[in-house]
Parts: sequence; structure tokens; C-alpha cells
Amino acid sequence: MGKNTIFSGQPIFNQLLTFIDKSEIRKIAKKHGSEYYVKKFTTYNHLVVMLFVVFEGYHSIREVILGLLANAHKLSHLGLSYLVRRSTFSEANKRRSSKVFEDIYMTVYQKHSGFLADSRLTDKDLKRLYIMDSSTISLFKDILKGVGRNPKNGKRKGGIKAHTIIKASENVPCLVRYSEAARHDHMFLQEVEALPSGSIITFDKGYVDYAQYETFSKKSIWYVTRLKSNARYKAGKEFEIPDDADSGVLKDEEVMLLYGENKAKEHKARRIAYWDDENQRLFEFITNNFELAAEKIALIYKKRWQIELLFKQLKQNFPLKYFLGDNENAIEIQIWAAMLANLLITLVKSKLNRKWAFSNMVSIIRQQLMNYINIYAFLENPEKSWLILIKQDKYKYQHSLFPETKGLTFE
Repeated sequence: MGKNTIFSGQPIFNQLLTFIDKSEIRKIAKKHGSEYYVKKFTTYNHLVVMLFVVFEGYHSIREVILGLLANAHKLSHLGLSYLVRRSTFSEANKRRSSKVFEDIYMTVYQKHSGFLADSRLTDKDLKRLYIMDSSTISLFKDILKGVGRNPKNGKRKGGIKAHTIIKASENVPCLVRYSEAARHDHMFLQEVEALPSGSIITFDKGYVDYAQYETFSKKSIWYVTRLKSNARYKAGKEFEIPDDADSGVLKDEEVMLLYGENKAKEHKARRIAYWDDENQRLFEFITNNFELAAEKIALIYKKRWQIELLFKQLKQNFPLKYFLGDNENAIEIQIWAAMLANLLITLVKSKLNRKWAFSNMVSIIRQQLMNYINIYAFLENPEKSWLILIKQDKYKYQHSLFPETKGLTFE
């Protein structure tokens, strides 16, 4: 029987780990001093075990240790030379800074970002578009200081809020910051100042801070958001709507948004009234960009839903309902591990010619994580291995999992 390329000398898990440069991990560990007083459970070992947790969907440290024990004969392929103790793992989640895992994520992202860009996106304005939003990860108790507040109904809002920025062309986080859920979104706007000049960013009206918008204008960073219903402004000149403009554009005008003490300060912006015929709804957009067509502004804001789909993807495939620690650091480590797992599978998906639903890929990888299967050969043509066996043994097809080949014979 000839060699079958569907099988590999390494488990699927190890093939995913090839995106992570061990030398970079050592540099990050040295930068943060995360190897001080560590005998065996190194930063790399910790990372591998956390990814194992995320991919397998374990809910407790006991499950993690049992899962590792069940695959003890394969751990050497992952760079693990021993089975970590529960106490050691728990202590590492508490003591090793989550900033280490943040840096690891960003290093992997920056190294492989060239593979993430959607080649189908040709619009030059959308290529420089960033999308910002936040998602709250609920916690079962008050772990973070000020994690929630007690409203009149006595129910408590608690959790960690992940403020996230993605590039519209990539669909994976390029910047993430965490805060307690009760903290207002606009506090995160300062992070936008680091974007390149000429960037466009869209976000919902929860991120309202006119003083920060003024800073964006000075740095030539263009924002697109919605106007709050209680906003105060002075209307300026009205721009002519071209005859060939989208019929949804009702008004395009210059406004001065009033803010600060006694509303004494002003921010020059552009207000666009747009009727969305599909949703039968009126939108009022504001932006500091006076060059783009009004319908392009509406399209840019519509792209904001892309980040909502990313949050849905993360929550469906890597649900963060159970945490391995009850402290802020351990929780953030687990979130970063989920972000990294999402990035690794996205990178695999970007290298395939065959189109896969992300959730289907996650299911297959989760089921076959520790099996010796070539992940790319298998995902390109899952039927290939079976068909080769039929051809080599000259079997006549009678019963098949693949209906399209039923009844075929191979000479």
C-alpha cells in the first residue's frame, strides 16, 4: 500500500503550534520575568496547556489533568516533558502575568497578519477601516474590583468587558483591552490614537466623547458613529446631495457638536441622515470625514456588524462560562488563550482552498486534536483517504459515507 499523505507524524495540536515561535516565547518570558523561580512549568508549557484547555473545552483543572494523563504518551510531541500537577497549574494561572499571554497573541498576530487579509476586499477605504466594540463576559461573582453595580432591582451586573478593535479586512482582534463591565466604553477611545494617520474607525454611540473626537481630527483619524438622541449641536451649511447618490441619503450637513462645561466647547463634524429601507429605520451618522460620499459613510457603519459576528463566533466555539481560577489574572489568561485558539484556526482556514464554516473546523479539530492526521490534507479533501483505500484494494463501492462516489469501481 502506498504512502497516504492524510496521516502525519505529529498530532493536529502540534501542527497548530507551529504558528508559534518558541524563541519569541522565550523573549517574552524574559521581558516579563515569567520564568523566575520556575523549575519545570515554563511559559511555553503553560501556553500549551491553556490552549489544550480551550480546544478540548474543559471546565475544571481536574478535567485538564485527566485529559493530559489520557494523552501522556503524546505530550512529548507538544514539548511537554512531564505531567503538570494541579497545584502547579493553579499557581501559574494566579502568578504568571496575563500580559505574557497578551504579548504572545500579538506576536503571533503580527507575524502572520499577511495571511489574514481578505483578498476579495478591493475597496481602498474599507482596507483602512477598523471596527471597535466591546463584549461582556459574565462572571458568577464579584471577582474584579468594581466589577458591577447594584441597580434598584437588586440584580447585579458583573463581568469583564473586552474592548476590541479589528481590521475590516482581517476579522480577528488586533487590539484588546479588558475592564470591569461597569466601566463606560468611552474610556477606551484613547487607544484609537495609536492607529495610523488616515485610518477610518467605526463604533457604536456608546463610545461618545467629543473631546476625544476632536483629538482624532487633529491626528487625521476618521471616525464614523451614530448621533446620540440627546446630543446638542448647531447646524451649519448643508451639502448638496448628488443626483446619483443612494436614495437613502436624506440630509448631509456640517454641524458643531457642543460639549464640556456649559456646552462651551465645539467639535466640527458632519451629520448624515440616512433611511435604511431594508430595516425601515432612520439613522443619523456623524463623522469628521468630509471627503467620503454620504452613502460610503453609511456602508462603513454597516460594516460594524462584522465585529458582532466575531464575538458570536468566539462565544459559540470557545464559550467562556467556566473559569479555572477565581482571580482577575487567571481569567484574563483564559480569555487570551481563547483569542489565540481562534487566531490559530483562522490561520489554518486562510491557507485552505476548500471553504469551511468556522464552527465545523473547530468541531473537527476538537475531535481529532491529538490524532496523527495532516490537518491541511484532511481539510482540503476529507474523502480522499477513503477513496485511495478503495482504489488501492480494488473494492467495489457498495456502502458509503460519501454518496457522490456510490456505485463507482476502480480499475
